[in-house]
Amino acid sequence: MAKKQKYYVVWVGKVPGVYLNWKECEAQISAFPGAKYKGFDTLEEAEKAYDSQFSSYISFAGTVEKKILKQPASAIIKDSISVDAACSGNPGIMEYRGVHTATGRQLFHQGPFPRGTNNIGEFLAIVHGLAYLQQHQKFTMPIYTDSATAISWIKAKKARTQLSPDLKSAALFDMISRAEDWLKNHTWKNPIIKWETNSWGEIPADFGRKS
Repeated sequence: MAKKQKYYVVWVGKVPGVYLNWKECEAQISAFPGAKYKGFDTLEEAEKAYDSQFSSYISFAGTVEKKILKQPASAIIKDSISVDAACSGNPGIMEYRGVHTATGRQLFHQGPFPRGTNNIGEFLAIVHGLAYLQQHQKFTMPIYTDSATAISWIKAKKARTQLSPDLKSAALFDMISRAEDWLKNHTWKNPIIKWETNSWGEIPADFGRKS
């Protein structure tokens, strides 16, 4: 009988994130003091556990990482970009956008794509935001996202999706490839900050489609 696949969350390790097998997880926790990790039966459970317990931001091309505590709404940096993705199904029709946090003014929008996932959309939205800020010479403006999974993908400079490419998602996977190349070939100082939904409400870029 084949051994059932497990998924692993690393909250404290070399590169926190969700990993698809024990070998990848072990590489992040081996010889790391105080490592914190756990295995889950499904990817959905792992991603929910990671999102609910890990709050961090990264900057300087992923070389600086800090834990931040939940803060009041007054702590929100108003002059910033907020990004979000919406997906009808998993996978399903997906789109993403970025807005100015203080005003809600939409700065960019992509989609809808016929076949994607929310995590892919969040990942692409962050990379789009970083490129947008560099283009406009705003080298320290923060980006808010409510997806800790996307933050971990940015840190790894790799979209760790299980979605397989097909005709419907070919254009999306081309964007993913270009986004990964952008991350590998650029540096940035813009902090990427976890939006605290429980404390602050929905992120300003939210599409407002939750039931």
